[in-house]
Amino acid sequence: MMAKTIRISYELPSEVSDVIARLEEDGKEAYVVGGAVRDILLQKKPDDYDVATSATPEEVTEIFGQKNCHPTGIAHGTVTVVMNGVPVEVTTFRIDGDYEDGRHPNDVCFTRSLEEDVKRRDFTINALAMKRDGTILDFCGGIEDLRNGCLRTVGEPARRFGEDALRILRALRFASERGFTIERETSDEIFRRKGDLCSLSVERIWKEFSRLILGDHCVPILREYFEIFAGILPEIVPMKGFLQHNPHHIYDVWEHTLVAVEHVPATTVLRMTMLFHDVGKPACFTMDDAGIGHFYGHQKVSADMADTILQRWKVDTKTRETIVLLIREHDAALEPSLRIVRRRLLRYGEEILRMLLEVKRADISAHSQKSAYRIQEIAAFETILDQVIEEKLCCSYSTMAINGKDLINLGIEPGVRIGNVKKKLLEEVMDGRIPNEKDALLARAAELKNEM
Repeated sequence: MMAKTIRISYELPSEVSDVIARLEEDGKEAYVVGGAVRDILLQKKPDDYDVATSATPEEVTEIFGQKNCHPTGIAHGTVTVVMNGVPVEVTTFRIDGDYEDGRHPNDVCFTRSLEEDVKRRDFTINALAMKRDGTILDFCGGIEDLRNGCLRTVGEPARRFGEDALRILRALRFASERGFTIERETSDEIFRRKGDLCSLSVERIWKEFSRLILGDHCVPILREYFEIFAGILPEIVPMKGFLQHNPHHIYDVWEHTLVAVEHVPATTVLRMTMLFHDVGKPACFTMDDAGIGHFYGHQKVSADMADTILQRWKVDTKTRETIVLLIREHDAALEPSLRIVRRRLLRYGEEILRMLLEVKRADISAHSQKSAYRIQEIAAFETILDQVIEEKLCCSYSTMAINGKDLINLGIEPGVRIGNVKKKLLEEVMDGRIPNEKDALLARAAELKNEM
């Protein structure tokens, strides 16, 4: 089969270009392949550049010298060549055998054919190869699919997804990140193979899902492929279609969640917080005599469920604990007053407090118009917060005009007693009852010494 070719103007990094040039000088074929070519055509800077070549690993090592080559994936034909101090992965053209473990081919067979090599790849948009001069070779229709925003497997979808079930999540991740439409046969096979995701390690699932959730188009994908995500997140199943029976809500719990996800900035913590912030609602539902639905305690239940999910997926501790905290506090009262702002700063710190504002803003944006006034309250709270930060107003022990040593010199014993005095002083400063000035604080501390 003849490859379709186009030529573009693109300057490869010198180390990549030099590797290809050296291989070509030795009479070998060599190309940049895969995601780098896709990203170049999408006018996105590639994260890395992989080189595929007709040279065997032994030939690559001979060309570049043993000291410049590291056999990082020799069983699959990959040698890392260090060119000008920069590592470049060079892989021999290959044909993969069967994938009995659902991830790695049992065996690989090296080939001298670029066409055979690209036809083992997952999606047509990743089956492109580029010469050093910018000529792109396309054996699988990837250029046309890129133009049309279409995601399609190379060859039979059943074979590609059967080789590695992670490709199901990769397809959804590409669609989330780039807004690709998944081709009908490819999409149908994704639904047919939804059960295969259970065979994947949680680490691989999290690695793909954590990128998927950051995509500009993640909400349409979460909505359309709900069945797929339910297989790896059974906790979301009760949310879909669960009516809230409350005038402050116009969506069921799942649709409310999706709208909320859409309204937060694309960070892992914020997107995952919104995805799980109401996951416990179905378990907490009650209805009063007037037919109004309530979800008392759903914040804690949702936080506990999220904690369980994130531990199951082996999410790092800091990320998990931040998400769980934000979910537990997502309905916390944030009255726009100087006193409350200072107290919330003391409780959460600025970073968490600003994230909590984003969470509350997104949550309210997914309510009915009856809750719209709360958006203005959040804006007012944020204005006061900005003022407190800018003016460096006292809202923590570290910003008080006295310290523990000053209190000890005043004759207050170290330990619980000094802690209680400091706490009382900080409360009175934040409430505006005394100024954050050393003399005033020492005078008040002397009074507290006798009172407490």
